[in-house]
Amino acid sequence: MKKITGLLKEYVIILIFLPALAAGHFFGFAPADAIWKNFTDFFLEMIRFLPLMFILVGLFDAWAPREKIQKLIGEGSRLQGTVLVIMLAMLQAGPLYGAFPVAYVLWKKGCSIKNIFIYLGAFSTIKLPMLSFEIKFMGLEFSLVRSFVSLAVFIAIGYIMEILLKNSNFSVQLPENNRQKTDAKIAD
Repeated sequence: MKKITGLLKEYVIILIFLPALAAGHFFGFAPADAIWKNFTDFFLEMIRFLPLMFILVGLFDAWAPREKIQKLIGEGSRLQGTVLVIMLAMLQAGPLYGAFPVAYVLWKKGCSIKNIFIYLGAFSTIKLPMLSFEIKFMGLEFSLVRSFVSLAVFIAIGYIMEILLKNSNFSVQLPENNRQKTDAKIAD
């Protein structure tokens, strides 16, 4: 019974959303059709993107040695680590939610707090595929200025977050229910 209650709590938004959307469509509420189209487009994009992302993250987790990651982008990496996480972020493609599994694995492998935040900021603003479209529509000068300003801001945020979180018990963690499932699999 606890499992069913837990599942209902976890998926309450979906259990409310889908019937409300169906009712909106049935009663001719025009935004319901637009909401459904946006929902299905986003859902299909996510289904196409996430499996490949998780495979690549899993391979990186299995093949990249922790010592190497700590040396390159860990606590003492300085400018080299910052440049490497920016390059990693620039070379990736996909929506921002794809960066969080990578950030988790980087943290698990010993990446510094500063470089985690710089990676997430760079991923959200200066991916090469996104920059190519921006240059085409906004021009090279605008794109370069925006990229350098964004980078400066995210590097500053990375350093500030490291200062604020260094002496705390900061940790990148799986959500509670996923952690329990992962711990159970490891115990088996």
